[in-house]
Amino acid sequence: MPKCTNGFTLIELIMVLTLVGTLAVVVGPRIFATDGFDARGFHDETLAMLRYAQKSAIAQRRPVCVVFAARNAQLKIDADRSSATGAAGCEGDLTGPRGDAPGSITARGSVQYQAVPATVRFDGLGQALTGQTIQVVGAANTITVEAVTGYVRD
Repeated sequence: MPKCTNGFTLIELIMVLTLVGTLAVVVGPRIFATDGFDARGFHDETLAMLRYAQKSAIAQRRPVCVVFAARNAQLKIDADRSSATGAAGCEGDLTGPRGDAPGSITARGSVQYQAVPATVRFDGLGQALTGQTIQVVGAANTITVEAVTGYVRD
């Protein structure tokens, strides 16, 4: 009567464990590292905030500013509808699309802007006072705010 063998040999088990260990060392850090995802998410949130600010300026017919720090940005509005240039006049808090006042975004993890961007000011027509390029560390694309037109592009 032939002997029935079930299971794996010791060699097969060692080879499988070696392959699994190698994959864990190579693929594991890529799966659990979130900096790239956080950087892209912060880039997209910044892009959305700038577009929201421009649309809010047009809808309310008054200047709206996006004030930046190294790891966050806030929405401000010209509360008294003054025609001052620059960031002056943007002292009021503007409610963001999520209902937070002032509307703001904050980076997660170690994500931040390449350099702290200057305040972006949109007038009541949605035009930007000055053009600007914004870069998030770890994100491949840059955000550009066109001078005069205020067009925000990725």
